Parts: sequence; structure tokens; C-alpha cells
Amino acid sequence: MDMKPEVGEPGAGPWQAESLEGVVRRLLPAAGHRPDRPWIVAVDGRSGAGKTTLVDRLLSQVPDSDVVHTDDVACHLSFFNWADELREGLLEPLLHGEAVHYCPPGWVARKRPGAIALPAGRSVVWVEGSGSSRRALSDLIDASIWVQCDNLVARRRLLVRDGKEEEDLHREWEEQEIPFLLEDRPWERATVIVAGRPALEHDPNTQVVIAKAASAGAEIT
Repeated sequence: MDMKPEVGEPGAGPWQAESLEGVVRRLLPAAGHRPDRPWIVAVDGRSGAGKTTLVDRLLSQVPDSDVVHTDDVACHLSFFNWADELREGLLEPLLHGEAVHYCPPGWVARKRPGAIALPAGRSVVWVEGSGSSRRALSDLIDASIWVQCDNLVARRRLLVRDGKEEEDLHREWEEQEIPFLLEDRPWERATVIVAGRPALEHDPNTQVVIAKAASAGAEIT
């Protein structure tokens, strides 16, 4: 698998095809609900790596789960300086078994209508976004996924998704994302590492391609 991680990020592998059901089993220590609150699982990776696509598939695999996108928390606030808002506005209430109805400060400042709303009683809440499994939030996260992807492929995906008119924004984002991730090193804490551009033969409807071992060297069991 010819992926070229950013300088400082070790390449994961060897790789194997795994069912979505199997990935969920790797992430959650026990089947069903945790007592009185959901499992919190971060889905991390560079912008354009394939995180949102993966979360959509996990939502289908776990129908009573829900998702928080960190881009919604960060909207009109900061590319990466939103850990306190995610902690206090969303993760802490969820870990107390509460429903969430949170209007981030950037929404308030821009008078954006609505709120991030999550009902109580979900089995899993997937927290999707670059930096979602950051060290500063590790005490609130039960498990995490790192989606590893070739940086060139990720940039091409963003160009297709957002168009050339967003190239300056993408460049500004990358200038902050690269040093943030190299400092925080979320791949070292990942429970499961998923290939964002899998070359290994697999069934794309029912499987993903994962590293057989975590990047820190521990076997995933």
C-alpha cells in the first residue's frame, strides 16, 4: 500500500481487511450500552482522509449511535483551538448521560440559528474531525480511530469536494493542521488505524482496511 504519511508520522501496517462489525467490536470493550451514558469514539485524521465517509458507514452499523462533527464546534471560532468548547458543551454532558443542545460561541457571534442537538440514550457518539482524539480530550474518549491517508490524495479530494475557490482556505488549514498533528501525534493513541486510501482487496460495502497493529506497536486485540 503506497501511502506517504506526512514527515514525522510513521506509516502503519501491515494491513488486513476487516468487517465493519469487527471494527466496532475492536472499538467497544463490551456489546451494548455503557451504564447510563454512550461510548465516546473519536474518528481522527487529516482533512480529506475519508473520516466522514467512514462515520457514515459506522452510523449504519450502529443504528442507535450519533455523530458530532468538530467542524460544527469550530465554526467561526478556530481551526483547532476548540477543545474546551467540545469538552464543556458536548462531551461532559454526554458522559453524564444528558441530552445535548449546544450553540457554539461562533454560532452565537454570527447569529447562526439552531444548535448541535443529541438525544440522551445513544449507545455510541462518534466525534469526527481532525484533532478529535487530541491528547487534551483523552480523558473523555473511550476509543479512537486514526484514518491514515496520503497527503496528496487528501488534498485532491478536498479540491474535488470544495472547488478551486477554496484553495486558499485549504492552504491556511494545512499550515495549522500539519504542526498541530505532529505535536499531538493522535496516531500513537489510536485504537484502530484505518486506511483512507486502501489498496488491499476488500468488499467496500461491508469491510474497511485496518492496520494489524497500532502504530505505537501494541497488537490490537
